[in-house]
Amino acid sequence: MTIQIYNTLSRKKEEFIPLEDGKVKMYVCGPTVYNYIHIGNARPAIVFDTVRRYFQYRGYDVRYISNFTDVDDKLIRVANEVGVDVPTIADRFIDAYFEDVTALGCQKADAHPRVTENMDIIIDFISVLIDKGFAYESEGDVYFHTRRFEGYGKLSQQSIDELRVGARIAVGEKKQDSLDFALWKKAKEGEIYWDSPWGKGRPGWHIECSAMAKKYLGDTIDIHAGGQDLAFPHHENEIAQTEALTGKTFARYWMHNGYINIDNEKMSKSLGNFVLVHDILKEVDPQVLRLFMLSVHYRHPINYSAELLENTKAGLDRIKTSYQNLTHRKEASTDLTENNKEWFEQMDTLRGTFIKAMDDDFNTANGISVLFELSTLANRYLLEKNTAVEVIDGFLALFDELLNVLGLQIMSEELLDEEIEDLIQQRIQARKDRNFQLADQIRDQLKDLNIILEDTPQGTRWKRG
Repeated sequence: MTIQIYNTLSRKKEEFIPLEDGKVKMYVCGPTVYNYIHIGNARPAIVFDTVRRYFQYRGYDVRYISNFTDVDDKLIRVANEVGVDVPTIADRFIDAYFEDVTALGCQKADAHPRVTENMDIIIDFISVLIDKGFAYESEGDVYFHTRRFEGYGKLSQQSIDELRVGARIAVGEKKQDSLDFALWKKAKEGEIYWDSPWGKGRPGWHIECSAMAKKYLGDTIDIHAGGQDLAFPHHENEIAQTEALTGKTFARYWMHNGYINIDNEKMSKSLGNFVLVHDILKEVDPQVLRLFMLSVHYRHPINYSAELLENTKAGLDRIKTSYQNLTHRKEASTDLTENNKEWFEQMDTLRGTFIKAMDDDFNTANGISVLFELSTLANRYLLEKNTAVEVIDGFLALFDELLNVLGLQIMSEELLDEEIEDLIQQRIQARKDRNFQLADQIRDQLKDLNIILEDTPQGTRWKRG
């Protein structure tokens, strides 16, 4: 089986063939760090973290880069509003970003380059574009000659004439054509700046990713990814300036995740439904939010609502309960070996179904369905009068295997400390002694500790409330 990726460039699924055998070079556009990330930023962080995990699961060595835009108009505005410099704002919200995405189960990239730390390569990149005739300086600004790049519009699949309709030259811009875009911006009075051959200024937004992707991954990369809103003009412009510079294909596969709606309305500040992850995580288990984000195929829009989050929580609880029931039953299992083969065969079938789903353009929604099927199968096995340690271990190992691919952690909060373990054992003994009053008192005490007990023919089971 091979991995199929829907390539925005070709508008179809394609077999993934890496540039180098067994290796993946992947660049994901990161946030502009002027505020806490919103839920729209969280989706690509979770989605492409999962893509990376799956490639690793399938044996690839992944080089994963995700940048920070740490200087632009928004950062300058916020810095002026609060009376600090731009680097202070950037540092504050980079720290906040890592706090949020780590809680959501996202691994750090192999590098998180910052624009301000790569100014030399950005200036060099622009200088070469000027030398090649693809860019020009105009009163301290530098613009890209869009019409001189023949392939412009191939990602968005629009002709240069279609793109020209509605394009305009904003007040203060000194470009030769309305389709030209800024590579370097002349600094305004009091703004942060860097010295360049064209005077004091700072980069335009689009040039940053091109320069950093080239530095960290080379002229051609396997995958470039980000939100659907970045396809045009950001990614279109990246292709133009990079391929104009190198004469080579920039990225072989372009991946874009869908939009997020809030209660069936598009998320926007003007509608007042702009949701920050920093605020969500005060009330919602980050694992629930991650599972929610992966419950819909990444290319499809996803609707965020309290009701859907609650349904996701119920689903995660179902998986947790199945896992902890397996863990509990293991203690009472034997080395029974007969009739085990059929259970392992069914587990292997589920593993194959999961891989088939994920190979099909990283269909996490179908992958999660396999987790629920695994829970159902495990629960059916636990109804057996006699259970075998090796089968229990098989179920637990498969749970761990699939959950790790999806970046879900279900056991960190489930471990009982010695005090709770002792109370459970005391209650079991009280029931044996027919001291039901004491047993009920211990049950209530455990309930206060958020531990819910369930007495079954196979023994006492527990779960967090």
